[in-house]
Amino acid sequence: MGKLDWIREELQELKDKGLYVTIRKLESAQGPWVVVDGKKVLNMCSNNYLGLAAHPEIRYAAIRAILDYGVGAGAVRTIAGTMELHVELEEKLAKFKKREAAILFQSGYNANLGALSALLTKKDDGVFISEELNHASIIDGMRLSGAPKVIYKHLDMEDLERKLKENKDRKKKIIVSDGVFSMDGDLAPLPEMAELAEQYDAILYIDDAHGEGVLGDSGRGIVDHFKLHDKVDFEMGTLSKAFGVIGGYVAGPEEAIEYLRQRGRPFLFSSAPNPPDVAAAIASVEILQRSDELVRKLWDNTHFLQNGLRDLGYDLGNTKHPITPVMLYDEKLAQEFSRRLYDEYNIFAQAIVYPTVPLGTARIRLEPSAAHSKEDLQYVLDAFEDLGKKTGFLK
Repeated sequence: MGKLDWIREELQELKDKGLYVTIRKLESAQGPWVVVDGKKVLNMCSNNYLGLAAHPEIRYAAIRAILDYGVGAGAVRTIAGTMELHVELEEKLAKFKKREAAILFQSGYNANLGALSALLTKKDDGVFISEELNHASIIDGMRLSGAPKVIYKHLDMEDLERKLKENKDRKKKIIVSDGVFSMDGDLAPLPEMAELAEQYDAILYIDDAHGEGVLGDSGRGIVDHFKLHDKVDFEMGTLSKAFGVIGGYVAGPEEAIEYLRQRGRPFLFSSAPNPPDVAAAIASVEILQRSDELVRKLWDNTHFLQNGLRDLGYDLGNTKHPITPVMLYDEKLAQEFSRRLYDEYNIFAQAIVYPTVPLGTARIRLEPSAAHSKEDLQYVLDAFEDLGKKTGFLK
């Protein structure tokens, strides 16, 4: 038996259980219709909420930055990698989020790794109090810090308060949570969380990756949605979803952001984001500052699609967001739906199965965007009606 035979066995087991993820190849720009594995399909599983990934103004900003600044940043931010573009983007992000300052990282994942591992370490008298369904980047950031963590139940404010009471004597307490939960589209109860953070003298850190460009005034995010700018200490954001580019950042009080510049490991030890990406992100922020038209279009499309699916009899859970989990529950059925949507209806919509979601909660996660037309979305509704009846899922 070869030393790597176990890998083949593990892969076969994933396929047998309906847990094997098929990774398809895009051969065109992101948009409502894309070419995947040589086939033109309707794209219903991208985080490109506002359709900005291929926006002409953003493409031009990236091209212009290459001509002016080259392709690579050339160094880490603290040596020779900080360009005027980085500073401009950080200033624009802070203003957009109505915060004092912001620090730019290479990705949203790195932003959580850098910030969480810097704000609390194993040497501190402190604890993370973490939401049960937090994103993997939050979990890994807490692991990197080495500090202890306790978990509170999903959206359960009584359990959060219990965990705060149990740790009330610790010097540092950091409540950390997604603002929007990416698999279900439900929202963290931020007003109640902010009250508890104030009552127990805890830091409140919110990952707003799926809130930006979607919630709040012109897509300023979940903190703006609830008008809690003075109650939430840190907002982490990503530039790879609604902004249509790549990168991540953390916004908050000026001194706290300066501290992250001194201690955030990805900021200190990984090369700075590249000039065309930074310039493209600047253009994205400027588009949202100028108009909320794309955000309004996104929500109009969301209501059309979600109302239509519910009318057909599909369970969409507790979504309060364009994230649209079409609950199929069975892993093999979800994989069949995804395959047949692609093969028979030219719709690109990936199955979401364990370990991304718990066993028995498999789904197709649809994501409408501002770039979709009503005709696109009606086509999706017709396909889900037809396929639901063919599989016997819809009676």
